[in-house]
Order: sequence, then C-alpha cells, then structure tokens
Amino acid sequence: MPTPEDLAPLAAAMTAWRRDLHAHPELGFEEHRTAAFVAGELRAAGIETVEGLAGTGVVGTLRGTRAGNRAVALRADMDALAMPEMTGAPYASSVPGKMHACGHDGHTAMLLGAAKWLAANRGRFAGTVHFVFQPAEESRGGGQRMVAEGLFERFPADAVYALHNLPGLPLGTIAVPKGPVLASSDTWETLFRGRGTHGAKPHLGSDATLAAAQFIAALHSIIARELDPMGVGVVSVGHMAAGDPEAPNVIPAEVRLRGTARALASGTRDLLERRIGDIARGMAATHGVAVDYAYTRRLGPTVNHPAQAAVMHRAAAATVGAALARDDHPPITAGEDFSAMLEVRPGAYAWLGTGEPAHPEGFHHNPHFDFNDAALPHGAAFLASIVEAELPAEPAR
Repeated sequence: MPTPEDLAPLAAAMTAWRRDLHAHPELGFEEHRTAAFVAGELRAAGIETVEGLAGTGVVGTLRGTRAGNRAVALRADMDALAMPEMTGAPYASSVPGKMHACGHDGHTAMLLGAAKWLAANRGRFAGTVHFVFQPAEESRGGGQRMVAEGLFERFPADAVYALHNLPGLPLGTIAVPKGPVLASSDTWETLFRGRGTHGAKPHLGSDATLAAAQFIAALHSIIARELDPMGVGVVSVGHMAAGDPEAPNVIPAEVRLRGTARALASGTRDLLERRIGDIARGMAATHGVAVDYAYTRRLGPTVNHPAQAAVMHRAAAATVGAALARDDHPPITAGEDFSAMLEVRPGAYAWLGTGEPAHPEGFHHNPHFDFNDAALPHGAAFLASIVEAELPAEPAR
C-alpha cells in the first residue's frame, strides 16, 4: 500500500491546490469555483466526472485495470465557514467574512491527490472507486442532500470512508475510533409566552422571563441527574431574546430561547428531546405562562461500522506504520453530516493528526486556524491505501 513517501511527488501540487482553495473560500452550496476546480483536476487525470449533485457536489469515478465487482466511495467536504480570518498567511482568505477554518481545503486537496495517484496506478486495485466531493458540511445539510438526491443509486458503493484533520494529534498519526466518533447535532427552541406588564407591577402580568430563567437553570439537571454517568450528552443555550434594551422597566410578554443538544447514542438523543420539552412545559405551568417547544433533529451520530473500521486501521498501519496507527479514539461531541452516508452504507471515519497548531488558538472554527500542509501526503496516501485494502488486485496471470 502507498506511503507518504510514495505521495511525496504530489506534495507540492497538493499544497498549491490547498492554498488556492484556502484563499478562495466558499460557503455551503456556494462552492462553484471550488467545484469547477475539483472537476477540472479530476478530468485532467482521466477520471470520469459528474458535477451538480446536491447543487455543487462533484463525483469522480475510477475503475481499476483488473476485474473487480466491488466499489468503494471516498468523501471529502469542500465548504468554508462564515467567519473572518486572522492567520496573516500569504494565502489567507481573499473573501471578507469567509474562511477555511476547519480544514476542508486540506481534505479536498488530499482526496484530489489520492485520486491522481490512483489514476496513475490503476493496476494496484480491482474494482471501482468513487471520489465524492461534498458541499455544505457545515450545518447546511450537504451530506443528507447528496444521499437524498441518489448518491449511492447513481454511484453504487459497498462501503464509504472519510477522514478529518485533527490538530493536537501528532503529525501523521491516524486514529480510527471504535463505534461512536461524533455526536448527533440537534437544535431546540422554546418560546415562553406570558402577559407583559410594567416592571414595577409584576402582579398584573405573568412573567415569561422568570419561567425562562428557571428553565435554563433546570435544563442542566438532565445531564447531571438523568443521564447515565457513563453516557455522553450535551445541552446548551445559544440564543436568548426578550424585551427591548431601551425599555428596562417592562417585563416582556415573550422570551425566546434556542440551543443545541448532542448525544452519542440514539437513546440519549431521545431522552434529551423528551426531557427538554418536559422541563419547559413544567416550568411554564409553574409560573402561569404558556410555552411553545420545538426540537429539530439535524445530524445523527457518526458511528463507525466495525468491519470498515478494521479495514481503515489496517490501511493506516500499512501507510504510516503501526506506531502511528491507532485503533481507537475518544468520541468528540461535535457533529458531522457524514453520518447521513453511514446510515445508508457501511463505512468508517478516521482522524488525521496535523500536529500542534502554529498559533496557540489555531484549532477548528477559530480565526487563527490553518491546515498543516505537511500532513497532505499522509492523508492522500491513507485514502489511496483504503482503496487498495478494500479492492485488492487479483494476482497477475
């Protein structure tokens, strides 16, 4: 299986691609330049290419020169985040208010590198590989949309794989979690509705603000007292809206709260949805106000399938050596819409170590984040190795 040294001849090209993408970030479903760039590079390598799936998605298809009935898919995300960049890099974002703060530029460059290398080495695998360049991973539902628009019907795959960079994990290390990788990511909202009144005459109204405040305080009892201590769940309030800052002597009639809920298991997810609503309704009844409650399921948990995780770990060991290949990693409570693909096809997801960030704050979703280009050959070689592990070439005759 290929090693980072085998991919070294492509390192300069991958770095140039990555930095070009970094300088021209595009948000979810707006990746028109990025998609055109990816499609052009795939076609230049002689890879069949389809554009337009889920709006700006691109899928390249490559067949090995040896017969094989199986197919696998490799996925990379392409979108950036709506936030300003503060890296000061010469290739920093040229678009105000947008930046690649999660390394999707690196993911795209690595999958392109793997595609180029495999296209030049078709004799090393038997079967078909689909290179899936997904739009809109950052909370805009690109993965779900690709699946809904027939990704795996148009490009059948027996398994699907993805990786994500992880600052803080030693450079070149590949960690393949067993079971849960990332949490579900859901949104909840409550609207407490009382009777507004003068701040000096609270007895003439019903206080939605007090109900909302006590709801917030009680909310965290779900995690502290209802969830199994060995389980993992998160409930956070991210938005509050009530009254007018120019009218501090008014008790507002309505208070709106919005937040997030995260879980690694479906049972925990069900618990959070049910109990947030129970507490909201109970607190409203206690204070004589009404409440509207809505819970929106956005992303399911990302959970590795055991057989495919084993394939990934074997490929990792062959690529970077046993010392840098880990067969587990603690779950993380961020979300990832690769979960939508794992719900319909077996597959697995791995972490690629990019070392300590150059800036002490340079972790994911921070304006100082920057992908470490030294990791590009490691990730590209690993992706190519997954293909060889899944689609071994038949012995020459």
